[in-house]
Amino acid sequence: MPRHQEHAFAALHGPWLNLAVTIQYAPVMSDLIGDLVDILRIDSDRWRALAGGLDRDLLARAPAPGEWSALECLGHAADTEAVVFAARIRAIKDGRPELPSYDPDVQGTPVTPETDPVALAERLAAQRRDSLALLATVTDEDLDRTSRHLKLGPVTLRALLNEWAAHDMMHLVQAERAVMQPFIPNSGPWRFSFADHDIGAQRPDS
Repeated sequence: MPRHQEHAFAALHGPWLNLAVTIQYAPVMSDLIGDLVDILRIDSDRWRALAGGLDRDLLARAPAPGEWSALECLGHAADTEAVVFAARIRAIKDGRPELPSYDPDVQGTPVTPETDPVALAERLAAQRRDSLALLATVTDEDLDRTSRHLKLGPVTLRALLNEWAAHDMMHLVQAERAVMQPFIPNSGPWRFSFADHDIGAQRPDS
């Protein structure tokens, strides 16, 4: 039913139905910059809680060969905070024609046995404070500005900010999923309930 018909139908059937339809079909208004700021603040606290609250061996445990541990996910978040996202925001705002490139396999900071999770989380937290200050300078008029990504072509600042929110949450979820792995195989009859996260059960050689 078209929206104008929905509202007409509601008007014919009394105020309670009108209220229900209005709530159900109200347009979703999103403040992209404000939402991103909220996500980055929350995620910073979650990274610090993981780094400071869990045993280092658990954080450094790879969920499967070739997959990142929680500590490596944290390292990637810290690596990309300034040299990818903040740098690319500045490039677009300054009108530069190309975005800075980044290869995590070449430019990423290796995680070693000496890597301190708490220090890494504090490094990210300090960079994030700078990021939030930078985002305070972004206006709605900036969102449709563009620059060229080496592989993806022209991208808008709007797309970059959406990618940042999803990227940060994705790697946090990835880190938490890595931490889950040693517990899932020992959950007995409940293991089936973790099927979407059970890397061991999903691997063909398991």
